[in-house]
Amino acid sequence: MNEMDLKTKIEGLKKAIAEHKDFAGNYESDLAKAEQQLKDLGKIALPPIVFDDIYEAIERGVDQFDFSDTDNFDIEYGIEYDGKVHCESHEFCNSDDLVQMIVDKVSRIFTEMDAPEDESNKETATI
Repeated sequence: MNEMDLKTKIEGLKKAIAEHKDFAGNYESDLAKAEQQLKDLGKIALPPIVFDDIYEAIERGVDQFDFSDTDNFDIEYGIEYDGKVHCESHEFCNSDDLVQMIVDKVSRIFTEMDAPEDESNKETATI
């Protein structure tokens, strides 16, 4: 092979690789969609209006939580060599209160159904 043949072959291979990368990208996209559909298969489908209600309920719960209350945090202070006090670390410690506020807001939108296993437990309890 001469130089011109090799350059032509190299260009052809580069084009082939680029075309196959496009196909691989399409397959990867299709694969990701199929995997997401498989994950979503067991989920309960809700209309967009319900998702909006859930979002707003969570937003209200978070908005009503008092993040400025220092009792909600564990704070460790330190002193620098020049006498300045600084915060070494802080940790949010009242996450249960925040979760409860959010659950209360979401519970106003939904009601909990009796599970089928609850019904069978009631039957066996009365026997």
